[in-house]
Amino acid sequence: MDVRTLCLGVLSLGERSGYEIRKTVEGALGHFFDAGFGSIYPALNRMAKDGDVTVTAIGQEKRPDKKVYRITQKGRLALAEALIQVPAKDRLRSEFLVVMLFSEILSAGQLGARLDENIRLHRQIAKGLEACKNDCVPWGAQRLTPGMRFVTGYGVAMHKAAADYIEENRHLLEAPAVLAGRNAAD
Repeated sequence: MDVRTLCLGVLSLGERSGYEIRKTVEGALGHFFDAGFGSIYPALNRMAKDGDVTVTAIGQEKRPDKKVYRITQKGRLALAEALIQVPAKDRLRSEFLVVMLFSEILSAGQLGARLDENIRLHRQIAKGLEACKNDCVPWGAQRLTPGMRFVTGYGVAMHKAAADYIEENRHLLEAPAVLAGRNAAD
């Protein structure tokens, strides 16, 4: 899935500025899709040129005009076409897992701290998503859709499962660190 499709999807929920699209991606969608200004604005410009979105400049006092994007019928058709394609295989990018891959370099204390922090982070994200699963209307949408409930619930399940896995299996990393006497620099 490309950023264009993501932007069209967000715009299908209602008109937005590029900044609002980015905030939507970082907030509600950030746990499973990464897109920044460097990819969102070129996609919006290309979609405007292609007729997938319209752009309205709204004057602001002491600030540059705000560009508000609205999906067109052509854009809705492009979104529908993109969504019926078989999605690419999910990819996981995790700096935490890279650290764990080379965890034998860390002291037992450093390793424990990284594990604790990652468990805390996953639990925090799951809690935030859980609080919004059934009653928050994310992404600036007018209503909570079944898709929003599903995606939010999926995020909750993934983060809870990750935290549970780390808690249940941390001994696989910590026991060898302690046995090897890697307690220095705790």
